[in-house]
Amino acid sequence: MGRKEGIVNAKEDRSICCERQAQATGLLFRFKEHLNALGRSTATVSAYLLHVREYLQTQGDVKAVTKSSIETYIAGLYDYRTKDQKPYRPATINLKVRSIKRFFEYLEAANLILINPAEFIPEPKLCLSLPRSILTSGEVSIILDQPNLGTLMGIRDRAILEVFYSTGIRLEELCSLSICDADLQGGMLRVNKGKGKKDRVVPLGKHAVRFLREYVSKVRPRLTKKNRAERRLFVNRHGTPVSGQVVSLMIRNHARAADIKKRVSAHAFRHTFATELVKSGADIVAVQRMLGHSDLKTTEIYLKSAGVDVKSAHKKSHPREKEREENSAKPEIERMRPRRESKPIKD
Repeated sequence: MGRKEGIVNAKEDRSICCERQAQATGLLFRFKEHLNALGRSTATVSAYLLHVREYLQTQGDVKAVTKSSIETYIAGLYDYRTKDQKPYRPATINLKVRSIKRFFEYLEAANLILINPAEFIPEPKLCLSLPRSILTSGEVSIILDQPNLGTLMGIRDRAILEVFYSTGIRLEELCSLSICDADLQGGMLRVNKGKGKKDRVVPLGKHAVRFLREYVSKVRPRLTKKNRAERRLFVNRHGTPVSGQVVSLMIRNHARAADIKKRVSAHAFRHTFATELVKSGADIVAVQRMLGHSDLKTTEIYLKSAGVDVKSAHKKSHPREKEREENSAKPEIERMRPRRESKPIKD
């Protein structure tokens, strides 16, 4: 092959590559608009786009993708090792596969492809593991006592910690709370557009109400003195909304000051909240609603973390188990009539 032919082929390859990149970019944009129209969270949209983009970089024309090529890609995910020689976690592989499946489902629904090659590819099953960081009531009390209540930031931090422990809400949900979401008179907290864009209302315990009232009436007005239009409930020293990074750092600092060796985060308070409720006999469906879980199976993991004996709970709670055996009807086998033998049919 001559030099001129090689240059022409190289230009053609670059042209094809640019065309495929443009096609992938256009499809990803349309997929993003589709996810936004469905009301998916920002985190979900970003994750789906990231994993689909990674997949498309390994493929040629989207219309040429087959079930076999997707299965080969998934097999490679299990063999992949990071720089630290660590494999992907099952949750990561599940998310990557789910992203690809949702992408091709959209392409088929939008008539951009005739056949969905990922239709019969199952999503890897996830075994829900027990929460790692569950605090004892004593550890929680020590952490709650760490903020300096003689300072504005100390009162704010204590209010945040009390809300986490009292409601079990997520970090991003707390940072998104508005001043109108806290009903201190009724002892309720409204969570707007939590995970999955779902709204819910959760009870506020008396300690959380007390510190929230102190924060809202005495601390927040001073922090937002130059920013009265701010509607977020929790703000920083400049009167602007507090970020998730700041709250996470605050929790770690107070846990370190309390000499807690466990990995303490906002989610650790959430796990502790749910475990304590289940351990105290709370209805699992009520716990599910307070946590904002869409699937009860996710909530049921706390039955194991709380060490709840299901058989014992059934024996104590079921009405038939409370009846005395002597009052119930007894089977009397001897009174049963013998079964009549059928007479043979004569020819």
